[in-house]
Amino acid sequence: MESVAARARTGVAVLYRRWPNKDDLVLGAINYYGRTHPVEVPDTGSLRGDMIALLSGFSSGRVAFVTVVSAAFSGLLASTGLTPAEVREKLISDRPLSSSQVFLRAHERGEIDLDAIPPAVIAMPFDLMRHDLLMTLKPLPRERVLQIVDELFMPLIEAARHSS
Repeated sequence: MESVAARARTGVAVLYRRWPNKDDLVLGAINYYGRTHPVEVPDTGSLRGDMIALLSGFSSGRVAFVTVVSAAFSGLLASTGLTPAEVREKLISDRPLSSSQVFLRAHERGEIDLDAIPPAVIAMPFDLMRHDLLMTLKPLPRERVLQIVDELFMPLIEAARHSS
């Protein structure tokens, strides 16, 4: 807290008035970064195009963020007892996911039936992207984005379409 206060040119007491502990400060900083560095939500006219653009945008726009967060994450997890999934839920629970817009538009165009697609299928491309970012600390190559979308996600979307 002392180094944060020094960098912000304020006192530690000021920080503690806003964030009762270091963990809340870290969560607040992560949340702030996400709000102030939004990833553009694409509208290419197709689910496939939107997913490629969205995953590419997240990958390139969040790689530096993932690197910094992963360094702070172990301390945060140890001191709070939260799992990575619980931290993620705390960070995104109060705001809509940008991917929701992509899926809603695809639903409105008749490309998908949101009621027929299992939530795991909707989450899968983003889970794979997060995994790759955390494992490599580098943006996903275009080939990997295409693999996720074309070889995994779109076939599952097609399967859901035919099962409904």
